[in-house]
Amino acid sequence: MSNFMLEWVVSQKQAGKDIKTFLAEEHISKRALTDIKFTGGFIGVNGQEQNVRYFLEEGDRLKVVFPPEPVNLTLEKENIPLDVIYEDRDILVINKRPYMSTIPSREHPAGSVANALAHYYEDRMAIRAAVHIVTRLDRNTSGLLLVAKHRHAHHLFGIQQAKSTIHRAYEAIASGVFQRKTEVVDAPIGRKQTSIIEREVRQDGKRAVTVYEVKKQLNEAAHLKLKLETGRTHQIRVHLAYLGHPLLGDELYGGPTERFSRQALHCCELSFYHPLEKREMYFSAPLPDDMQKLLKELEYPPKS
Repeated sequence: MSNFMLEWVVSQKQAGKDIKTFLAEEHISKRALTDIKFTGGFIGVNGQEQNVRYFLEEGDRLKVVFPPEPVNLTLEKENIPLDVIYEDRDILVINKRPYMSTIPSREHPAGSVANALAHYYEDRMAIRAAVHIVTRLDRNTSGLLLVAKHRHAHHLFGIQQAKSTIHRAYEAIASGVFQRKTEVVDAPIGRKQTSIIEREVRQDGKRAVTVYEVKKQLNEAAHLKLKLETGRTHQIRVHLAYLGHPLLGDELYGGPTERFSRQALHCCELSFYHPLEKREMYFSAPLPDDMQKLLKELEYPPKS
């Protein structure tokens, strides 16, 4: 495998800058630049190695080669199938199935997306990098998640996350009858004092904004489409419970579990600007079979 590299042809507007300034404007992090200089990377202009104090001229070809990325040797590689719906040099988009953690935890140390990716990278022999998951999903939530295949892409997506320009939409099945067809829920969320896992709406929490639309009101629940303007832990689950409409199957937040064994939540849309391909990207994923089956059962309940 060749190391990850970037190349530019210096424009008239960029001429006169030193390499350090140029790379900072291209969002090469200080840590990455240090590693490039001292741990096996390369910076060259027109094929000749240069230091970062070199002043660029119009038409120069600047090449930056990143050093080999250290791999997490403690992450167990597991041959678990992944539903990869898009892949290029820099990213993966995966449709995660329910009952699969995004990363290992104390309660679920194996069987995660990260474990599967570690094997996927090794098996392909073309990717030698740590696993960089950009957007996570709860273990029992299904749907789309974004993975960066190297740390520079992860860094660039981190900038987007700070600006809230990575967008996700969800479908959910929530309990009860909704009085409003659509609503913006603006209620701060913080950790519940009596739990290390559970969150709640609390005045000293961080601002959290969820927008929901009722796609269809069913007999004892509603099929919702939701969008997040912020990305707090358990945000949709907490906000719906706060409204008195916890997700079906969401035992942690008081949702009924008679019909469904997990929170009925699916990330159905993912959109973002690809920072290296320089283009907008959009992906969608249909509801998984278990949620489709639940919707049919709620719409046409068996006659007693």
